[in-house]
Amino acid sequence: MTICPHCNSKIIGRSDKKYCSIHCKSAYQYQKRKLEDSLYYVIDKKLKTNRKLLKAYNKSGKSTVRKDRLLAEGFDPQYFTHYWKNSKGQVYLFCYEYGFLDLKENIKEKYLLITWQEYMSR
Repeated sequence: MTICPHCNSKIIGRSDKKYCSIHCKSAYQYQKRKLEDSLYYVIDKKLKTNRKLLKAYNKSGKSTVRKDRLLAEGFDPQYFTHYWKNSKGQVYLFCYEYGFLDLKENIKEKYLLITWQEYMSR
């Protein structure tokens, strides 16, 4: 005998039936999705979006892209996994293995995109 995960009532019918009614199935799935929108999932989604965009615009390992272009596609520079400071004192922010540095050339705002290198671990 199985029990409905939403209302804890006995399930009558097929042996592989998971919910007692369509209403319980719908309500259970709604609650599950609601939990997935917790802070952890929101942050994880933003980090994955940032990584995907940095990877797409950085095919060569080092490139420059206009800041407004990345922001328009959903990039959020406030979400990053770690940082690295070079010998000049510039701080690169990283989303996993893809990093970016905020640059200002004349009046244009750009990002310098790089990939993580072994020497950065030292």
